[in-house]
Amino acid sequence: MSQDICVVVPTIREYDCVRAYVENAREHGFDVSRLYFLLVTEDFCETDAMRSMLAEEGVAGEVYDGTRRVEWYDKQDIPEYGHVVPAGSHAETSFGLLYMWANPQFEYGVFIDDDTLPHEGTDFFGTHLANLGFEGRIRSVASDEQWVNVLYQGADDHGLYPRGYPYSAMDETVETDTAEVDGGEIVASQGLWTNVPDLDAVRILMDGDLQGQAQTRTTAADFGEDFVAARGNYLTVCSMNLAFRREVIPAFYQLPMDDNEWDVGRFDDIWSGVFLKRACDVLGKRIYNGQPLCEHNKAPRSTFDDLHNEVAGLELNEHVWRLIDDAGAGAGDYVGVYRAMADALLGADAEAYRNGEFFHFVGEHMHDWLDALAALERVPAAADD
Repeated sequence: MSQDICVVVPTIREYDCVRAYVENAREHGFDVSRLYFLLVTEDFCETDAMRSMLAEEGVAGEVYDGTRRVEWYDKQDIPEYGHVVPAGSHAETSFGLLYMWANPQFEYGVFIDDDTLPHEGTDFFGTHLANLGFEGRIRSVASDEQWVNVLYQGADDHGLYPRGYPYSAMDETVETDTAEVDGGEIVASQGLWTNVPDLDAVRILMDGDLQGQAQTRTTAADFGEDFVAARGNYLTVCSMNLAFRREVIPAFYQLPMDDNEWDVGRFDDIWSGVFLKRACDVLGKRIYNGQPLCEHNKAPRSTFDDLHNEVAGLELNEHVWRLIDDAGAGAGDYVGVYRAMADALLGADAEAYRNGEFFHFVGEHMHDWLDALAALERVPAAADD
């Protein structure tokens, strides 16, 4: 079988995690010839060692640092769109989406953070692909706040809310039901995480940790039945362990963070998940949550550094979902819904929020994202050197 799965790994240090995921695939009989590993890194990193690792593991792939990304934009004849992927930011995962769009053999994408490992005994890639192909009955979760805490199943014990969950939506009343899912309806599979939970800096400080990790940890026992968020409900989508269908790329731009005049950061995957969920609700699609779990081994770092990177956007995060909550109704494709959401942000009253002009910045970049994808469709993909 040809390479139809692009595995995007943003990394500047722990790139050896790729070995564990390749080993997991082989242990479970997953066809590794389907996998293409795209490592997105920086010029100061060990790019030669990364390429050697891929060769040693016998898997296809490439390494793109900042210089090579610029060269790639030139080869694709889209240098004017290089700004849609911010430098030195986790949102560089968007380069992987552009790469997939330029190479139509990739039917699926997988995002993996370099501080994660697959769980032993779990077929990581096989489970994600099975989730994307799921059809049948599955638990559906909703709340009276229109938000689903993806950690809700153990919340009575640990009380955790993940990074990006609005503070105004806490203390929600959870409601569960059953949804009937048709084939092709699942367009994204979010695997959850054990060990270090994915929390924002405020919640980590409340948990009493100054090293960015939180003292409360999650285990496999905290996760029960897999689920989807009900229509009209939002959820946090973390890109550390995520698979998706190619079709969602127009509405799955990892938002430009960190490299902006407002210093807004740390919400790139969160806001992209909000926008994807709105598109799914309009188009009759769903996001699957639960297995396969990964082990999150976040390296110690200053909680106050994370707080500095998050605080400029905390208020905006409380409101962004409300601004797009009715956008794109009646649209027939992802591009139409996404364009409507971009227009909703451009139409936001910037003076009503601290750093409100960032909404306009994001809306402009969302339009540029769609234009970049359209340009790639008009230009034949250039071969790598």
